[in-house]
Amino acid sequence: MRLAPMFAFAVMATPLWAAGFNDDTPPTPTETTTVCAEGLVWDEEAKSCVAPKESRLGDDGLYRAVRELAYAGRYDGAKAALAAMSDQTDTRVLTYRGFLARKTGDFAAAEAFYTAALAVDPDNLLARSYYGQGLVERGAYEAARAELSEIRRRGGRNTWAEAALGLALASGTGPAY
Repeated sequence: MRLAPMFAFAVMATPLWAAGFNDDTPPTPTETTTVCAEGLVWDEEAKSCVAPKESRLGDDGLYRAVRELAYAGRYDGAKAALAAMSDQTDTRVLTYRGFLARKTGDFAAAEAFYTAALAVDPDNLLARSYYGQGLVERGAYEAARAELSEIRRRGGRNTWAEAALGLALASGTGPAY
């Protein structure tokens, strides 16, 4: 397989990767995961942990909190931060709702969220990768390979999205994140 070197690298680097839109580096831990209890986020302006809906983070700040919480395995907190975002049809929201549903075992809901995200933005490589990883987990390898082909066709060669789905196909399981 010509991608074997990339998969070998991916196996070694997987714990270091956390996918986000235009960002394939792990989120930097903040007070949201180092200080705040489950379901709360750090509000820098208030200098305290607050419910996401009460925070002054704005959608981009809430999205960063979602990534951080999801990366830390704090899925309920990530769901709460997603719920506080103003546009529930934003592809970031739909993609992470899919991710969280998949990680908590609800593939039917995950598939619905990924499909909705892709209907809004067919070039959403993260949604395609996460969806493909879920397909691998369910044994639907041909459908997962089709998502990998779409990632490549849509300019996703040498991205985290391609590497993560390729690793899932090669190993039969997805990366830890």
